[in-house]
Amino acid sequence: MIIILYLLFLALPSWAKTFDLPDNARAKVGLGLGLGIPVCALVIGFFIFCYLKKRTITIIIRKKNEDVNDATQEFGIETGPKKFTYKQLALATNNFGEGEKIGQGGFGGVYKGFLKEIHSHVAVKKILSGSKQGIKEYAAEVKTISRLRHKNLVNLIGWCHEGKELLLVYELMSNGSLDSHLFKGSCLLTWSIRYNVIKGLASALLYLQEEWEQCVLHRDIKSSNILLDSNFNAKLGDFGLARLVDHEKGSQTTILAGTMGYMAPECILTGKADKVSDVYSFGVVALEIATGKKPLDPMTEDGHIRLVDHVWDLYGRGKVSEAADSKLDVDFDEGEMECVISVGLWCAHTDPDARPSIKQAIQVLNFEAPPPSLSKTVPSEIFATPINMSAF
Repeated sequence: MIIILYLLFLALPSWAKTFDLPDNARAKVGLGLGLGIPVCALVIGFFIFCYLKKRTITIIIRKKNEDVNDATQEFGIETGPKKFTYKQLALATNNFGEGEKIGQGGFGGVYKGFLKEIHSHVAVKKILSGSKQGIKEYAAEVKTISRLRHKNLVNLIGWCHEGKELLLVYELMSNGSLDSHLFKGSCLLTWSIRYNVIKGLASALLYLQEEWEQCVLHRDIKSSNILLDSNFNAKLGDFGLARLVDHEKGSQTTILAGTMGYMAPECILTGKADKVSDVYSFGVVALEIATGKKPLDPMTEDGHIRLVDHVWDLYGRGKVSEAADSKLDVDFDEGEMECVISVGLWCAHTDPDARPSIKQAIQVLNFEAPPPSLSKTVPSEIFATPINMSAF
């Protein structure tokens, strides 16, 4: 249409001459048409642009809805997660009031609520638009965790997708996250509880890697994603970055995902996630639990920024007991402490080939196999992984 109008505009001088008009009238007609046709073309072009833009946005929204529907189409089964309305969840959480907030992350907030429909307290994860957890992560979390059944995994009760609102409903973990107890003074975890948490997390990882129909790569195992129930049993949650792979394949190359300090060195450079990279994260968490220290500490006195390097240095000098969390006040089983630290270092080895399978780690934790024979010195970096502390 615009091209036709443009051609007419070019033909104006010769076309105007065919009319028997005075020169001044012919000039006015030519001027009017000369100005009017381009303006009309611009107006028509603007409306065409608006139409195409609206159509594109509609297609994108429809595609996003299809992604979520594809991920949740199996929820019709009675034993699966239930679909809730936004109104139901807003009512349950006092309209997502600040007084009900029990957690906050890059994805949004987590709110405590009571759902009359199921007569139960719940935790509602409300994902902010434009957050780290977008539609793909939401769909992955719904699709993955809804099919998993294990005592050490957080149970997904339901979900909600209305317009731009993305929400997930979980069973409420009354004792919050592991990191809140280790670093925020919620309450002191005794050694027996800590040891049980480590074994519970290992059991969850074994299920994900070996016992389910597919291998589940969690890709974000860390203390803040480990929740504690009323009996302080560990339950692994937040499957927003999880990926499913065949057991035979056991790995996936993708964009960098995870949390610095917990990510295996090879993941940072290659983006390749596999079973042993999740094992690495497990090892870091085990050392966190034993020492009460965070994975990265730029202010450490011995110069080791990484917790793994700090503990390995003590291990090599035969001072494993000094690595134990001082808040425990030596109230721990030394044999179990040494076992956890050796397993943690073994799992968090810089060389992926030197790490154990999670099954081997469990055998040592259960004293069904001897502890690993590790180097007395901190292993050299197989992968160069410079740390940018400004990112934390």
